[in-house]
Amino acid sequence: MTSVRSSRGFSLIEIVAVIFLIALAVGAVSISFSKSMSGAKVQAATRDMIAALRYTRGQAIVKGKESTFDLDIANNSYQAPGRSMVQLPKNMRLALYTADQEIISETTGRIRFFPDGASTGGHISVLMERVEWRINVDWLTGAVTREELHQ
Repeated sequence: MTSVRSSRGFSLIEIVAVIFLIALAVGAVSISFSKSMSGAKVQAATRDMIAALRYTRGQAIVKGKESTFDLDIANNSYQAPGRSMVQLPKNMRLALYTADQEIISETTGRIRFFPDGASTGGHISVLMERVEWRINVDWLTGAVTREELHQ
């Protein structure tokens, strides 16, 4: 008399292993999603800042007088002429590199555009976690470009 035992379910070890694998997958996806959200937020902030810089340059050309784009690193904000102050999220950081005469204090500075389209030049870095976008302003032409430095 031989008895055949049939298995009708999963053992506790198998269930724990599957739950562990699911938890690993969810963790990996959430980390990846978090990084992509940071990148998207920084990219959107830089796109808006580029538009404000180009607006400032346009104002200098159209009105035939100098215009400044003001940046307040301490308060994480910037302002184009005739526009309201734009506040960036608290977890973003700004860094400004510009001509010495355009540095107002340790935490504030500006980029000046002239009626011919030229500027004092420089660059603004927008950082969040490991994502950094640099906005470059050419001193000769006043052209505004951006580049992603690292992720």
